Amino acid sequence: MRLTDLLHPHLDDVTSVVDATGGGLRLDPYLHLPPGVGLTRHEELVGQGELMLLCYGPDPSLHGDEADCLAALERMRPGGRGLIVFGHPGTDLPYHRLLDALVAHRCQVLHAASLGYTHLHAGAVFACTEELLPPHDWFGHPLPADGFATALRIADEYVLADFVSRSQRARLIDLERAAEESARALETAREDGLAERLAAAVRDKEQLTSALRRARERTGVLEARVTMLEGSTSLRVGKALVSAARSPKRRAARLPGELYGLWRQRKAKGGPTGSRPRVVAPAPESQADDRFHLSHRAMSVAPRDRLVLTGVLTDRTARDFAADAVVARVLPHDGRLLVERTDPDVFLVQLSACAAEDGAWSLTGTGLAPDLDRRLAELVDQARGLGRAAVLWRDGPASSAPGLSLLPWDTVLDGDTGTALCRLDPVTDGRDRLRDVFLQDSTRLRLARLAALTGGPDPLAERRIAVLAAPRDATDVARLVAQTLGQLHRPAEVIVPDPAGLALDELTAASVAVHAGPPTAPWVADWTDLTEDRPDTLLLDLLCAQEFSGADAVGHTPAADDYAFVPALKPLLVRRSLLDSGTPPDSWSRAGHRLFAVRGKEPS
Repeated sequence: MRLTDLLHPHLDDVTSVVDATGGGLRLDPYLHLPPGVGLTRHEELVGQGELMLLCYGPDPSLHGDEADCLAALERMRPGGRGLIVFGHPGTDLPYHRLLDALVAHRCQVLHAASLGYTHLHAGAVFACTEELLPPHDWFGHPLPADGFATALRIADEYVLADFVSRSQRARLIDLERAAEESARALETAREDGLAERLAAAVRDKEQLTSALRRARERTGVLEARVTMLEGSTSLRVGKALVSAARSPKRRAARLPGELYGLWRQRKAKGGPTGSRPRVVAPAPESQADDRFHLSHRAMSVAPRDRLVLTGVLTDRTARDFAADAVVARVLPHDGRLLVERTDPDVFLVQLSACAAEDGAWSLTGTGLAPDLDRRLAELVDQARGLGRAAVLWRDGPASSAPGLSLLPWDTVLDGDTGTALCRLDPVTDGRDRLRDVFLQDSTRLRLARLAALTGGPDPLAERRIAVLAAPRDATDVARLVAQTLGQLHRPAEVIVPDPAGLALDELTAASVAVHAGPPTAPWVADWTDLTEDRPDTLLLDLLCAQEFSGADAVGHTPAADDYAFVPALKPLLVRRSLLDSGTPPDSWSRAGHRLFAVRGKEPS
């Protein structure tokens, strides 16, 4: 929730908002006050028609001091209202430090909600009153007023909520501690594995260097011996005799002359009869070059920006995962070599691929194929020895392959592998089904969970969107902030020509990067015209259509085509690499780029 969404329902009969914050955080860019409501700052009492703005958090220089917050509550008078924002996470909200002061100054909390900012996590609206006011429901609407019933409701909910929150907080603390321990163990194992791999590589290099040096020395000796033999008199005499034997008519008559010539040449060299020449093995010229050379080897060097998976997967899972990751499926005979050559982020074994009735790894883990069990155990040990995580994806009952649970897995994931959006039918399933799968059950989300557990590249980075905008005045800034933060799929960055002169602090506080220059997100949406009415589902529906189709640009057509490839469209979401190419939009289709039309609410 935005701060303005929490504040505005409580501005009825309010004409002035009093800023009583004591830290360095400016909250006025977050308020977007309606006409007739002004923002002031004074040290006087706050009563009817006024609303006090307070801030309390763990950083006094940013959120203000607790003493300043308690002192400001002393200025509250009946009829006055207040809004206090917290820099603490909702699970660690220290409301007990302010509760006594609120009660002492007759302040009743009416509504509390979480805020979606990096340094402001919660907010609460309160009113100074002489009688009990009706509380608000989860949607911020006041409940029917009934003094005794209201008091009973507050008392009952306080006891029950306190009981539930204690157990939830204890469980949260346990989960956070377990996650930290798992992260530390994984990091330690990765570092240890990297050191072992480096030491093993150094040992292998030294062994290969020594073997290569010995081989070159041996080659030099053999070359010298071959040179000696080729120049020896015995070999030349043997060649002359063989030639004479093969052609007696032509060569036999010349044989005495050839033998006499050999004798004269040997005598001219000064060698005594019957003596053997001294052999000196020349040092090979390449011996000083101790580098390794690879011939006929093709390779590519690039940053690893996609998750690399190697393991045992079903055909369907491998195809679905291949859209967002580099997938290599091992077979029993090539598993060890493939794990070593691919150097995967994760060695993944899918239970359904082992429990299937057919396939290379069929019956693995059932006890009916001990050779496959042994080979899989060797692959798991090899991956872990390389410092890589070995993960079992248990997408079926463990009893179907009980032997898999005995292997030393780093992580075990339970549940299915998700649904690829390309396997859905927009007509049959409907737009809501596509949204639900995109947000909760897609294959990309499952891979993101796997990447988070193993430290690999996050596949959800492919869903980041950059918005191009050019606000001219405060009205355009307010519309840009409202449309950006109101999207169900929030953009990752907003590109404006001059961010320094605009009040876009709320976007930055909501983890939306604001900067000038070229976008960095994979997808770009052009929101230059801020007078258009953009629904909160716009970017969500565009990304759903893109993941369904794999298109390079998604948009609308005058004919209102829906979920169809078209030769031309009005682009609303474009791949950044396509924009960087400089190709005109009217020639995108002729250049081989895929354009996909989705019918939505046309901007007015």
